[in-house]
Amino acid sequence: MKTLWILLGSLGLILVVIFAFKPRPSQIETTADFEAYLDKMVQGNSPPGVSVAVVKNGEIVYQYATGLADGPNKIAATTDTVYHWWSMTKIVTAIGILQLAEQGLVDLDAPVEDYLPYFETADGKYQGRVTIRQLLRHTSGLPDNVPAIVGWVHTEDVVYDQVEQVRTYMPDYNKLKYDPDSKAVYTNFGYMVLGAVIAEVSGQSYESYVVEHILEPAQMNQTGFLYASDVELDEAVGSHPVVNMMTPILPFLLDMDTIVRERVGLTLWFNRLYLDVTPSSGLIGPADDVARLLAALQDPGLLLSADSLAAMQPTGNGPTERPLGWAEYGMEDQVWVQHSGGGPGFATVARMYPDKGLGIILMANGTNLDRDGLSAALANLPWE
Repeated sequence: MKTLWILLGSLGLILVVIFAFKPRPSQIETTADFEAYLDKMVQGNSPPGVSVAVVKNGEIVYQYATGLADGPNKIAATTDTVYHWWSMTKIVTAIGILQLAEQGLVDLDAPVEDYLPYFETADGKYQGRVTIRQLLRHTSGLPDNVPAIVGWVHTEDVVYDQVEQVRTYMPDYNKLKYDPDSKAVYTNFGYMVLGAVIAEVSGQSYESYVVEHILEPAQMNQTGFLYASDVELDEAVGSHPVVNMMTPILPFLLDMDTIVRERVGLTLWFNRLYLDVTPSSGLIGPADDVARLLAALQDPGLLLSADSLAAMQPTGNGPTERPLGWAEYGMEDQVWVQHSGGGPGFATVARMYPDKGLGIILMANGTNLDRDGLSAALANLPWE
């Protein structure tokens, strides 16, 4: 079977080069234009379904969903559809660390060893030089664990001990790629370490800390680390196009016979799965819950103090350091921060424009999604 998947993927790699060009949503002027664009996009099954939410000044002002949450079973995507967040989870992990810092339990500029005595770098000259703040900013020098992390999945409805996950994988990812703070390079492993810090300092599991101190206060009642028993009709089924550059690689990372539920045409539909490591990529929930999170990040005192929010959200009022907790940001004509998510079967993005009090969320059950183009198109609509 592996040979079949590789052959299909090789065909996809050829076709993706031929058909790589896609129009961008550059002429969207109204929400009706935006919805028409999404409706046409999902007809091509790439992605099959998408849910959208917009927050303005702490209020959810727009929601829309189109396409199919489960194509073979003809289940429509709705504003309640539940998706994997994948790397958008890092926003929540950063919030947890900043909460503990506000309580004086974590010093952002302290070395990781102060909280994880077993944290050891492969090169002794870096011991004691990797700090919590550097992990938040992806400037620690720790390597990323992509593509290996794509294969760290399981299908059982359980979460793993995140402290043990860090202990297990640290020997493979503790050789720094560059001097700490010399540049920024994205690392999933760095956020795994932050999740272990949250667990060790709080005395709770990483997952229970997030639920009690972030999800519940923000009223994110449909989001968690496991699929709830009552979400079956709202559950987006992950999909992956055969015509995709990643397809030839997947059989080397995943047991395709276990992961793939069925193949329909040029689309692979996945069984329910979980990532072994939750602090970097573990949350599951609907777009309106992500909107509640972004609304909470516009409300000083709900999850974080004004000072902590300022560290996460730069403004256009002057120069700023790299924001905490976000993988991407822009400081040109419009200031924004963003975190995308991507993994087996799903693509997501959460973007905030602090100067405009604006938050944008897109979640899809496919691996192809024009995150930047669609986010910018929504940001340019008149939300006043």
